This record gives sequence, structure tokens and C-alpha cells, in this order.
Amino acid sequence: MTASPAEFEARLRQIGAERYHDKHPFHHLLHSGGCSPDQVRAWVINRFYYQASIPIKDAAFMSRVDDPALRRAWRSRIEDHDGTDQNEGGISRWLRLADAVGLDRDYVASKDGVLPATRFAVDAYVRYVRDKTLLEAVAASLTELFAPKIHAARIEGLLANYEFADDSSLSYFRNRLNEAPKDVAFGLAWVLEHADTAEKQDAAAAALVFKTDVLWAQLDALHAAYVVPARIPPGGWQPGTHLIAAGT
Repeated sequence: MTASPAEFEARLRQIGAERYHDKHPFHHLLHSGGCSPDQVRAWVINRFYYQASIPIKDAAFMSRVDDPALRRAWRSRIEDHDGTDQNEGGISRWLRLADAVGLDRDYVASKDGVLPATRFAVDAYVRYVRDKTLLEAVAASLTELFAPKIHAARIEGLLANYEFADDSSLSYFRNRLNEAPKDVAFGLAWVLEHADTAEKQDAAAAALVFKTDVLWAQLDALHAAYVVPARIPPGGWQPGTHLIAAGT
């Protein structure tokens, strides 16, 4: 039986309440000040791989869209991350965070040192958006429904607990507080309109579950490599290397 738009939206929001990665132990550690400098650096390195892949994912999505109105609405997502003449862009802001935590930004930008599981999870998301239906691709982006809360908590926690945290280093998160609501308002309305059968609603809900798994898997990889059992897989960034001060 097809749910009403309000009922279906409630179903989507419940997925976030149960599965969003704000509940992961690594985030609790990070936001409470419990991460060591190297654990923070590992997070910055690995999260950059996700950030840099977002515009690639969005470009893959747009290449499949016949509707000019949908392409126009989606285009700003690429500009938000890649930047424009007037907007620095999220990727550049993330590299300022890398500077602030003492990492060589060229190393971070190279994407060397990213954990294998991070690559697998993020690449799977890009492929999902490229290969699945447009409805599933848009629905997968709806983790943005839950992002402003985690960005606000992150800003508060990092400012309270880490010396590197200031308006410059945290500018990525502050900007997303303004950008994400715009994106999610459009995406949510589009999904509610186009998920007009029970089967399509199930597919859209499954897409959102998949995306929460992508985000959770990245933090599982970080926690296992740099917290417990602290077993860094081959190719993963080694603490103490590629730091600005060390000149490596």
C-alpha cells in the first residue's frame, strides 16, 4: 500500500534516527575531545576522499538527467564543492582544515593514505548513483536531512576541545549549515513527488539505508585502524608522516 507523502517522509526520517552516523563511537570520541591529534588527522585524510568524490558523484548523476530543470537544480551541488569565482568551495575549505591539523595539504589532496575500506565505501556510492534509477540516486542524497545537526555538534565540540579549531579551519561545516538545507529541501520534495507507488517508496527507502551504510562503514574503518584495535592496513596513512612541521 502506497504511503501518503507525510507518512513516507516520516519513514525516511526514522531511517536517519536509527542509522545515521552521528551515533558512531568515532564521532562521539571526536566531538568530545577524545581523539588524539593523529586520530583527527586520519579522519581528515579519509573524509577528504568522500568530499572530493561528491562532485564526481553529482556529475555522474547529471549526465543521466534529461530534464534541464533537474540539472539546473542539481548543478549548485557541484559548485558548492568545487567552488566558483565567488565561492571558495567545500574541497578547498576541507584542505584548510588539513592545514590547521598540521597535514601536508598536497598529500591529503593526492588521496594517498586513504584506508581501503574508505575507498570501497565511497566508490560504491559513486557507482550506485551512476547505475541506479534517478529516484534511488536522489534518495541516497537524503542523509542531508540529518547533516545540519551533526555539523552543529561538530563545530561546538571541536571548538571546545581542540586548539586547531577556529572560524577558518571549521569553515566547511559552517557553510554546510547554509548549503545542506537548500539541497535537502529540493531532494526531499523530488523524492516525495516521484516515489508514487509502494515499490518506488521501498526502493527510495533502501537507497537511504544504503547511504547510511556508506557513511557508517567509513567510520568503522577509521575506528579499527586508528582507535581499536589500531591495526592500520597496508597503504593507510601512518601517524607522524606527511606533516607540515616534519616537512615530509
